[in-house]
Amino acid sequence: MNVSSILNQLTRQASGQSPGSGSSGGLDVNRMVDSLSSQLKGAQGAAGGIDLKSLLGGGALGLMVGSKRGRKMGGKALKYGALAGVGGLAWKAYQNYQSNNAGEATPQGQPVEQLHGQAQERRGLEILQAMIMAARADGHIDANERALLTSEIEKLGADDELQAWIQQQFDAPLDAAALAREADSPQAAREIYLVSAVIIDDQNPMERAWLDQLANELQLPQAMTLELDRQIQPKV
Repeated sequence: MNVSSILNQLTRQASGQSPGSGSSGGLDVNRMVDSLSSQLKGAQGAAGGIDLKSLLGGGALGLMVGSKRGRKMGGKALKYGALAGVGGLAWKAYQNYQSNNAGEATPQGQPVEQLHGQAQERRGLEILQAMIMAARADGHIDANERALLTSEIEKLGADDELQAWIQQQFDAPLDAAALAREADSPQAAREIYLVSAVIIDDQNPMERAWLDQLANELQLPQAMTLELDRQIQPKV
């Protein structure tokens, strides 16, 4: 499955870039957040607020977080830039947690950006599964929205095996325990939580409850989830 390619394109959508755009030098998280900030300021005068789908450049990510709810947001939209550096941000949260909570150091696993080959594909599937479940957490993805999302992911170049896997994720029960069992390391657990926190609307009780349940199943201490939440707060 070509999950790594799909995730890379979704992170570019998080900054409003079109799929396949970007420099060969890799993703610059600060540049992506600056780009979102500029778009946000330019949209401040729009009637009724900011259309999140438009801000994210539409596409699969826009459908996951915006169109099914008609969500309009202000500064919170900047948190979507965090998808570009999920592994690094999750690792930074761990370092902050360790500095404030003395404890025995244990193997943590590597950030997704440092993985290669099968390890990268496995982590990519964990992250994509978390994103899809978070998008479903409010129970409002209907058949039409599912078809649109499937079409947008297909446009990103998902191969047949990945497409079949994605359909399985739409049909599977929303099961936080099952998702947590997919985490292959403490670092993976932090990344699963972080991408879920990015996708959900924390003002929606159903979605907030899903995130809290996931944190419990991932066995993340409250102090750790607070650190992870801080990493995706808009720097405005």
